[in-house]
Parts: sequence; C-alpha cells; structure tokens
Amino acid sequence: MPDNWVYVSLVDIVDYEQPQPFIVNDTDYSEKYYTPVLTAGKSFILGYTNENFGVYNKLPVIIFDDFTTDSHLVNFPFKVKSSAMKILTVKEGINVEYVSYFMSITRLVGDTHKRYWISEYSKLPIPLPPITEQDRIVLAVEKLNNQIDSIQNMLN
Repeated sequence: MPDNWVYVSLVDIVDYEQPQPFIVNDTDYSEKYYTPVLTAGKSFILGYTNENFGVYNKLPVIIFDDFTTDSHLVNFPFKVKSSAMKILTVKEGINVEYVSYFMSITRLVGDTHKRYWISEYSKLPIPLPPITEQDRIVLAVEKLNNQIDSIQNMLN
C-alpha cells in the first residue's frame, strides 16, 4: 500500500440513518407513480409510489441491507420498503462512489439472521487513498464498466 494511503474502519468515514421515517405506507405500486420504493437487496427498485411525504432526498447515499450486506449507491429521491436497512452517508472529503465500490465487493456471510452493520460490517477496514486517488479509481472502474456494457450490447 502506498505511503499516503491509510486503513480506516467504515464507521470512521460513514454515518448511518435508520430508514423508519422513509418507509412506504401503501405497497400498491404503479408505473404511473414517480417515487421509487427501494430495497438494498437484489431487486433494488420494488415499484413506484404516489406518496410525496417521507421521501429521502439528501443525496447521494448508499443503502445497505442489514441482513445480506448488499448495498446500492442511490442518487435520486426515494422511499424504502423495510426497516432492515441502513441509509449511509459518506463524510466530507470522501468519494461516495469509492466507498460504494468497496462495499459492492465486500460481503459478510453468516449463518445467523442478524443485523450486520453495527455488529460487524461498519468495523471493516477500508484502504483509503487521498481524494484525488479515490476519484481516479472511480473513473477507472466506470471506464471498465462502460467497456463491459459495450461488449455485452454487441453480444446481444
């Protein structure tokens, strides 16, 4: 690891909010509505609601599934379906996309049904370079992802 990189715990660079104020009341979703209802799991967008109260809009954030340790970067207003997640905000001077990429490749798998953020996941060490290097890494990953998307489109 280069000299100007450090290891920090996620809890040192990320704050979390409980999702209860943003939970959707009515699960009668429709494509006619505008506000997405999210889960941190594989399906991500469960549907759309017409509820215009309790919409989360302090963006961007990472939503984290407390049971599966799945996560997603979110940069649009949303509501949530469940309290089994955390809404994570990255502290100033840290690239949220860098943290999101780190989290997307970091899983904890346990044999118990427990909440992982506070007990284990937030304590994981993350290699943290200076912000200019975080930005460079994010751009490199995005470029590779775009190349993969192009190849997949050619194959379809």
